[in-house]
Amino acid sequence: MPAKPSPSVATALDWGNLGPLRLRARVVAEGVWAGAHRSARRGAGIEFGGHREYSPGDDLRWLDRRSLLRHERLLVRQFETETDRALRLVVDATASMGYRGERAPGAKLAWAAVVAAALARVAITTGDPVGLSFIGGGPATRPVPVSGGRESCERILAALERSTPEGDAVAEEAMVDRVVGSIARTARRGSIVVVLSDLLDLPQGSLEAVATLAGRGRVLVVVQVLDPDEVDFPFDGPVRLRGAEGTAVVETDAGARDGYLARLAELTGHWDRELVGRGARLLRARTDEPPTATLRAIVDAARHAGC
Repeated sequence: MPAKPSPSVATALDWGNLGPLRLRARVVAEGVWAGAHRSARRGAGIEFGGHREYSPGDDLRWLDRRSLLRHERLLVRQFETETDRALRLVVDATASMGYRGERAPGAKLAWAAVVAAALARVAITTGDPVGLSFIGGGPATRPVPVSGGRESCERILAALERSTPEGDAVAEEAMVDRVVGSIARTARRGSIVVVLSDLLDLPQGSLEAVATLAGRGRVLVVVQVLDPDEVDFPFDGPVRLRGAEGTAVVETDAGARDGYLARLAELTGHWDRELVGRGARLLRARTDEPPTATLRAIVDAARHAGC
């Protein structure tokens, strides 16, 4: 794992000029053409998923008329794509996501929160339910169950506003497994899972765990969120690096740049190869770049993968 140039990371989230979240999220969402969010999950799918009781308003094309003779009640044929059209947002809120370098407008977690909130707004506007989960985070960092409508969007915005960067995923390996396991059990065919994380300081096996979310007809998009300091290692002369998670401290100089960048490229390339091999996508994002571009890339990646 590459060392990260990290000063002390405060527990309170450094929003910088990325706040207020509600205003920023609205601006970012409006910067993406809503029509691009063409849901590949609407309508009937190709895999039969059983029967359920007929309810007024159900599409009459999927009535199982024979069921009236067999069971003396109307049943509707159900397909897997009808069972879940949800967007599942997973935001890394561990301590390393609290880092903010001098060139960044805010902490990595704040930047990820803007993208997540904008995604939620786009999904809710197009009628898709949304849920939010966190990897790590402080005591006030709470998940939001999947639901639709304006109230769901408000709950997600409130949860992101309360989030704080805290926790060491390496020391507590169950952090990732809890979130991934819950989504793997509940997210069905047609759902979209978007993970926003720096992918640094995650426990061994995290890549394999996250990659499983691309199975069973789900769409997975992972966004690696990095501060510009982490992308190009701009430091000159002697520098003291302290891991935001764990107790590692490294004293080095600018000569370590090539080794650091090579290790970062190796880590990112490994995630990219494994995810692409599962039919998922890895996107790279810098916190000094406009969130709108990343939002548009996520929407496009999800749409193409779903199709």
